[in-house]
Amino acid sequence: MAQIRGTAGYNLGSSSQNRFGVGAGYTNMKAEATNDPSPLEAIRAQTSKIEDWLDTLSEPVKPYLPAIGRFLIVVTFLEDAVRILTQWHDQLLYLHDYRHFPTGANHMFLALNVIAMLICSTMVIIRKHSNEAVAGLLGVVVTQALGYGLIFDLNFFLRNLSVMGGLLMVLSDSWVRKKFAPAGLPQIDEKDRKMYLQLAGRILLIFLFIGFVFAGNWSLSRIIVSGLGFVACVMVVVGFKAKFSAVMLVLILSVFNVIVNNFWTLHEHHPQKDFAKYDFFQILSIVGGLLLLVNMGPGQFSVDEKKKVY
Repeated sequence: MAQIRGTAGYNLGSSSQNRFGVGAGYTNMKAEATNDPSPLEAIRAQTSKIEDWLDTLSEPVKPYLPAIGRFLIVVTFLEDAVRILTQWHDQLLYLHDYRHFPTGANHMFLALNVIAMLICSTMVIIRKHSNEAVAGLLGVVVTQALGYGLIFDLNFFLRNLSVMGGLLMVLSDSWVRKKFAPAGLPQIDEKDRKMYLQLAGRILLIFLFIGFVFAGNWSLSRIIVSGLGFVACVMVVVGFKAKFSAVMLVLILSVFNVIVNNFWTLHEHHPQKDFAKYDFFQILSIVGGLLLLVNMGPGQFSVDEKKKVY
């Protein structure tokens, strides 16, 4: 009965379509247009398959991914604290002779930095008082940049922006896991802050790669890696297949770190040993931030989340 009312009574069946010149050819063209995906959809489909494969592959370590990410983020601060303690006399001389710190002020500067890095890093690892711990480590980044006179060093500046991005991901992760007020009470403000933090963390994380692109000599392999990394960075920032692109950056940075910053191969008194070690652990921190991004996802300010809505 529904079929009779729907088509037969008003001559809107297949014969009517043929009479107005709308036949099988139009239907086939429409079907082909529907089945022919856009380039963006094709990329999305392929990366979804890769993400599913990566999820299956990483299933055994997935429960430990947040802990690994948080440890890697603060490992550069732990290494820096150990390095200051083992080179205490040299650090004092540098701050006194080259940075013109008064005697006593250089001692206090180093001591406060070491204490802050050790305590705040431990708090981040054990997930206790994450807000205060992240604020303390951000303060260490700023005070060291000012104290050592490296704030105008572009490479140092970009690397530390990425480290800050990793710390913001720690803060966002702690808010995701935080036990909020009883169910039913609105938490809009907290949710909004978390979204903004995830967006800021994603943007800051990619600055390390920008520093890598502009530093060093160009070669074919460097051009290829820079191109792949640039695409992955853009995908991370806009939140398009952010988990896949973050994994891609983790692989690129890890290989680069082992090949370029291999401080363990340098002689104990090699002039570049400390610099290579510092760079190595800083990249580990940024890898930790990317791992937290893989675990949490890009947040609501992203193409991935908007796709779910629409």
